[in-house]
Amino acid sequence: MIRAAGCVLWRRGPGGGSVEVCLVHRPRYDDWSFPKGKLKRGEDPRAAAVREVLEETGHHCALGEPLPVSRYPVDGRPKEVAYWAAEATGGSFTANDEVDRILWLAPDAARARLTQPRDVRQLTALLDVLPAS
Repeated sequence: MIRAAGCVLWRRGPGGGSVEVCLVHRPRYDDWSFPKGKLKRGEDPRAAAVREVLEETGHHCALGEPLPVSRYPVDGRPKEVAYWAAEATGGSFTANDEVDRILWLAPDAARARLTQPRDVRQLTALLDVLPAS
């Protein structure tokens, strides 16, 4: 089993208004997804999720509610990705080998941009658990 963790990173738009969700573009796969990555040996999934957000987006975050786990095969092996809602608390993006671009999008735009249909489940769950503005 490949174990990984990630977040649906979100923030309030300018003036504390509508929600924006962060998507990352991975040039290796030419896809748009949420920040995530494999757990290091002995690493707690929550710690891995926070680490991956920082590594891939340059943003610090505050973990919130757990979101649905994603399960799918990768090269014939099962992969399980634990997700959390995570509010961005500061930082800035710098392109790197893994992620060359990020986008902050309204939920409907993010839903349309996600490459894998399975990722929509986490986005929908995020919207269900977000605090009211």
